Amino acid sequence: MSSLSRELVFLILQFLDEEKFKETVHKLEQESGFFFNMKYFEDEVHNGNWDEVEKYLSGFTKVDDNRYSMKIFFEIRKQKYLEALDKHDRSKAVEILVKDLKVFSTFNEELFKEITQLLTLENFRENEQLSKYGDTKSARAIMLVELKKLIEANPLFRDKLQFPNLKNSRLRTLINQSLNWQHQLCKTPRSNPDIKTLFFDHSCGQPNGARAPSPANNPLLGSLPKAGGFPPLGAHGPFQPTPAQVPAPLAGWMSNPPTVTHPAVSGGGAIGLGAPSIPAALKHPRTPPSNPSVDYPSGDPDHVAKRTRPMGISDEVNLPVNVLPLSFPGHGHGHGQTFNAPDDLPKAVVRTLNQGSSPMSMDFHPVQQTILLVGTNVGEIGLWEVGSRERLVLRNFKVWDLNACSMPLQAALVKDPGVSVNRVIWSPDGNLFGVAYSRHIVQIYSYHGNDDVRQHLEIDAHVGGVNDLAFSTPNKQLCVITCGDDKTIKVWDAATGAKLYTFEGHEAPVYSICPHYKENIQFIFSTALDGKIKAWLYDNLGSRVDYEAPGRWCTTMAYSADGTRLFSCGTSKDGESYIVEWNESEGAVKRTYLGFRKHSLGVVQFDTTKNRFLAAGDDFSIKFWDMDSVQLLTTIDADGGLPASPRIRFNKEGTLLAVSANDNGIKILANSDGIRLLRTFENLSYDAPRASESVAKPTVNPISAAAAAAAATSSGLADRGASVVAVAGMNGDARNLGDVKPRIAEELNDKSKIWKLTEINEPSQCRSLRLPENLRATKISRLIYTNSGNAILALASNAIHLLWKWQRSERNASGKATAGVSPQLWQPSSGILMTNDITETNPEEAVACFALSKNDSYVMSASGGKISLFNMMTFKTMTTFMPPPPAATFLAFHPQDNNIIAIGMDDSTIQIYNVRVDEVKSKLKGHSKRITGLAFSHVMSVLVSSGADAQLCVWNSDGWEKQKTRFLQVPTGRTTTAQSDTRVQFHQDQIHFLVVHETQLAIYETTKLECVKQWLPRESSAPISHAVFSCDSQLVYASFLDATICVFSAANLRLRCRINPSSYPPPNVSSNVHPLVIAAHPQEPNQFALGLSDGGVHVFEPLESEGKWGVPPPAENGSASSVAAIPSVGPSGSDQAQR
Repeated sequence: MSSLSRELVFLILQFLDEEKFKETVHKLEQESGFFFNMKYFEDEVHNGNWDEVEKYLSGFTKVDDNRYSMKIFFEIRKQKYLEALDKHDRSKAVEILVKDLKVFSTFNEELFKEITQLLTLENFRENEQLSKYGDTKSARAIMLVELKKLIEANPLFRDKLQFPNLKNSRLRTLINQSLNWQHQLCKTPRSNPDIKTLFFDHSCGQPNGARAPSPANNPLLGSLPKAGGFPPLGAHGPFQPTPAQVPAPLAGWMSNPPTVTHPAVSGGGAIGLGAPSIPAALKHPRTPPSNPSVDYPSGDPDHVAKRTRPMGISDEVNLPVNVLPLSFPGHGHGHGQTFNAPDDLPKAVVRTLNQGSSPMSMDFHPVQQTILLVGTNVGEIGLWEVGSRERLVLRNFKVWDLNACSMPLQAALVKDPGVSVNRVIWSPDGNLFGVAYSRHIVQIYSYHGNDDVRQHLEIDAHVGGVNDLAFSTPNKQLCVITCGDDKTIKVWDAATGAKLYTFEGHEAPVYSICPHYKENIQFIFSTALDGKIKAWLYDNLGSRVDYEAPGRWCTTMAYSADGTRLFSCGTSKDGESYIVEWNESEGAVKRTYLGFRKHSLGVVQFDTTKNRFLAAGDDFSIKFWDMDSVQLLTTIDADGGLPASPRIRFNKEGTLLAVSANDNGIKILANSDGIRLLRTFENLSYDAPRASESVAKPTVNPISAAAAAAAATSSGLADRGASVVAVAGMNGDARNLGDVKPRIAEELNDKSKIWKLTEINEPSQCRSLRLPENLRATKISRLIYTNSGNAILALASNAIHLLWKWQRSERNASGKATAGVSPQLWQPSSGILMTNDITETNPEEAVACFALSKNDSYVMSASGGKISLFNMMTFKTMTTFMPPPPAATFLAFHPQDNNIIAIGMDDSTIQIYNVRVDEVKSKLKGHSKRITGLAFSHVMSVLVSSGADAQLCVWNSDGWEKQKTRFLQVPTGRTTTAQSDTRVQFHQDQIHFLVVHETQLAIYETTKLECVKQWLPRESSAPISHAVFSCDSQLVYASFLDATICVFSAANLRLRCRINPSSYPPPNVSSNVHPLVIAAHPQEPNQFALGLSDGGVHVFEPLESEGKWGVPPPAENGSASSVAAIPSVGPSGSDQAQR
């Protein structure tokens, strides 16, 4: 089959998957043998569908193809046999033994005999080797780990485990492009062609005498509205949802209130906003329980918490150009356009935050309206002050008391510790917030202002995932309400954690809850994954309502802010989304809002604000409706970079809107009042009250301060000089902000006297030395100090190595590299050069790499050609090996054995090569682009790799199995080049490592492969070209393409010194000269060297009088674990990092 035919099969697979032809997708995968869907295979193994497992495998391999295949089939059939024995089904076991396992007897007769003897045992666990066999579920999971390793190692599966990285709906796009082209060729093209079939070429009929527009003016060829699918075919017009027929009044039960009524409490509020999420359902709606092919979130710990997108399809979708310029009812202005949006909608992007993992749920503090609570897909919670852009708190998921947890939860966490946040929400007064997780648990924290967050309650609430969480106050008692995969709703005392009520009656996992009160009656609406809506009083007498929601699947409900109007938002299994308003007295849909994409790419989230507007995340944008009109009001794309169905959340006043973005981002949108509110807090950071406390100990109540500021902004009084923040003094008197501001400013000025960023602008402010020139040198591609510290080795882009050696002298008694004495550009007496093989390559375009042996005796190097091994004393080439393709792009010596090297290749593989025997011991596959970094940890016995795909992989350096992988999160809005390198280097502790990418610096912890620190340059600043740890790992030296050098404290990645290019001018000053590589001295922590784009090498040291690069910045406010984000590192003095 030709390569294009093969690619067509991938496009068809993508199309079938998007259209939910699940069985057909897997049938085509098997029959074509092009893509092995590991997720589908895992599911079938977990479910014990052995016939389907073997049938699917048969499309890729047979039992006797190779030893890996034989082992795969043996493990599967052995497991099937053991399960039959465990059920005491002897006849079935014998059948499996004869039909399935006997084939292996020819290869290992003793093993077959031993397996046969298991039939004679009452319990096969009496066999010593099987004594640790647990239950069926755990045994399948253990076997699956082994199967995955075998499949990944099996050469027959090579290049079949990764689905091509396609834009969504690629086949549709190509068809639409074809139709556009056909329409352009029409002799009389119509402006609105009626395309009814794909079976024949399109041709416009005569326009009945009317002159057709020319192709040049045809809207097909210009800027078109985004659309997700094919043009409407004939009568199949735009989406016009028909509301489900509701049989009886939704709220009729309210006419018969219980004998004991609950007083009305204003804190009950519209809680069900922001659409709680079940992780897998977020990207791909799932089949509800009524369908035989059950695939909905369940109590199984493997469900969807870590479900990847089927077939590796990218979230980022370039929607196809639709043949018709859309003008649907309710879509009158086309998708993606903003038209006359009311000024009080938050539309301006004023903040972009990076959470570090993907936001799943967000909620603004009800009083302190610039505090944003975030929960993510890896169980993190973050607390942000969006005004000052400061992350106050970052907490990773942790069970507080594992012994108090149920055994199913303990077992689930041992098997797979991965947990996602499904919902975060504040209590009505903002003193508590709750977190619902995808595994059993709800955690309640108390909040005491600033970064003071304390553990309050941990509740093992449901079997399976906790899908939603809300606060309510029946009987004036603050309660926590939860719902989950176990089909129940539960009410808990928020003070003690005692369970007050359990509501049973749903027949499917409960997806969302919405507590409310009306006419002195407290009640709870709930929705389940079978589309049922139920309502409950706090009386354990069962549901009062049983209706179906439009969409009949994932539905959330919410009231308007004043509690008078009820709305629901739902997405069907087929991706059709609905927002409706309900007539509560009749239990019927009052109006259905128009404007959704015909097939939403995920479960749509919604929110309400100001008793006037509805908003939903759909079609890579935010859509707004006026509550009184079914027509779409406006669509905002928030400057792009949004996922298909972004999560959204308004603050209480509707002045700010938080929107989840791609690459773990959160965008904050604001209206004019919101912008004023943020300005109020932008300069009044949490440093301010602390600075005041250090002198006079007045207390700033952040909640009352925020409330006053919010009240002023919402009433239009927030002028910059307005006195809007009340401060309670020690003697209880109230003084306005005007009284306090000078003191705050004064204290901040005092603080700035204590610490100030060290700027080096003149050569006299540091010691620097440009090493002797070599006319052959072009740009410096690689740079390293020798391990002895007395020489620097460079590899230039023309494939020539340069070696500078320092000699012992009166001025340099140690003979170590220094900026105070010029070294000798060293060459052996023979005059030969160490020059890499460049046969059939252009070294200027090739990726250069080298690695130095621990004893400095030889160097391994390549410049796009064969790898060369040079003797460092004689410069002679000892050997060459591994001719391209593929070419080597990174080299690293094994820390315990100089004969073993890891070689990163431009075909994305890593080869573990033994120099002594000239043999590749292992070939590691996990990246999708060339390898750009390798680093060994002798303590952890791992190899960390990085690639141009911005992916990090951790490999066991004993057996070379892949342990973990994670993609680097590129900040939203930052474009990277195709050649973007990701470098890695281990910290001195051999547990943490530095990650360097043009968009960021980050510190990762190896065992969990988690980012513990991150530094992001401002969008306008130059990209990072390279960075390294100092030899003691206390500093990080980073170079930038604008020729700036920055020195960071490694402990918190905070900037302490900036060296501007004016301090090291090259002989011929050129604005284009910039550092490409940076190297740290192996014994002197304050010395580093730069390799420049003009071929120069500079050595830098601080002045002897200073002894170090700047002063470490003060301890960062907020959580010690928060990710440091420092302002721009550009050369401008105005960009100094001020906290």
